[in-house]
Amino acid sequence: MADDVGWGIVGYGWVARDYMAPGIREAGHRLVAVCDPGEASRAAAEADGTRAHATLDGLLSEPDVEAVYVATPNHLHRGAVEALAASGKAILCEKPMAAGLADAEAMAAAIATTGAFYGTAFDQRHHPAHRTMREDIRSGRIGTVTTIRILYACWLGREWTSRADLDNWRIDPARAGGGALMDLAPHGLDLVDFLLDEPIVDIAALTQSRAQDYTVDDGALLIGRSAGGVLANLHVAYNCPDALPRRRLEVVGTRGQFTAIDTMGQVAGGSLTFTDGTSGLAEAVAFDAAASPFLEQVRAFGSALRRPGERTAYSAERDLHTMRLLARAYGMPPAADAAATT
Repeated sequence: MADDVGWGIVGYGWVARDYMAPGIREAGHRLVAVCDPGEASRAAAEADGTRAHATLDGLLSEPDVEAVYVATPNHLHRGAVEALAASGKAILCEKPMAAGLADAEAMAAAIATTGAFYGTAFDQRHHPAHRTMREDIRSGRIGTVTTIRILYACWLGREWTSRADLDNWRIDPARAGGGALMDLAPHGLDLVDFLLDEPIVDIAALTQSRAQDYTVDDGALLIGRSAGGVLANLHVAYNCPDALPRRRLEVVGTRGQFTAIDTMGQVAGGSLTFTDGTSGLAEAVAFDAAASPFLEQVRAFGSALRRPGERTAYSAERDLHTMRLLARAYGMPPAADAAATT
C-alpha cells in the first residue's frame, strides 16, 4: 500500500517551513495545502507550489488533505484539533498538546469521541539514535536502567529572529502556557517514556527567570521517577548560549551507559557512544545519521495512517499524561480541581 500521503499544515511558521515541509517532501509525501492567517506565511507556501488558506475551513475543504500537522501557537491547538477530529482527518499536533491542561483534556475527549487518528509530534521518538538506544536497552545491553539525564537547552532572546513575519509567541504566557519548561521539557518527558517503555509518574521542578527579560521561565530543572523506579533528571533552558554544549542525553544502567550528543533537536546526526560498565571502554554506536527526526516522523505517521495496526504507537491518553506532568511541574492543580476553584 502506497504511503504517498496528502498533508496539510495549520500554522506555517519556521518549524513548519524549515523542518516539517521538507520532511514531508523528502518522505515522498505531498504538502497539499496550508492554513495561516499571516499573508507572508501564505505567500511563502504559495511560492513553494502549495495552496494556502487564511482560515481552517479552507483547509478542511481540501479533499486531498488526509493528514494535518498542527503547528500553531499552543493556545490555538485545541480549536484546530477539535475541528480536524470532527472532519475525520488524521492529526499530528505539535507538543505540548495545549497551553493548558484543561484544553488538553478537552482535546483528548474529542479524539476519543470521534475516533480520529491523533498523535502528538514528539519527533525525538523518531531520531535514529534514540531508536537504536531503545532497541539496545530492550536487549539488556546496559543492564538494569537506573538513571536518565537530559540537557536540552538553547538561547531564546526576546528578539530571536530578524524575520518580521515570525512572531516570538513562545515568550507570551497567554499563548505558550509557560516558558522553557513548557516548550522543551515535553520532549524529555516523552523520551523517557519511549526509551523505558514506561512513563514518569512522580515529578518535581524548579524554574528560573534569570537571563532573559520576559515573564515566562527561561530555565528549569526537573526530577522524576518512572513507574519502575528509574530516576530522570532534565535541564531545559532558554538562557544557554548556542555556542556552548547544550544537547546531551545519558542513559545509565548496571552494565553500561549510552551517551548521545547533539541528537536532541530537529536535525539529523549527532553521536552515540556506549561505555562498558566493567572495562570503562567506550565505543561509537552506529545509526542512520542522515535521517532527521522530522523525516522519520512523517514516514512513521504516514505508515500508521495506511496501516491501522501501527497506530498503537500513538496515544492521546499517554500524551495527556505528559501534559499532566507539566502541570504538576509548574505546581498547577489537576484540571478538575482547578475548575472547581474558579
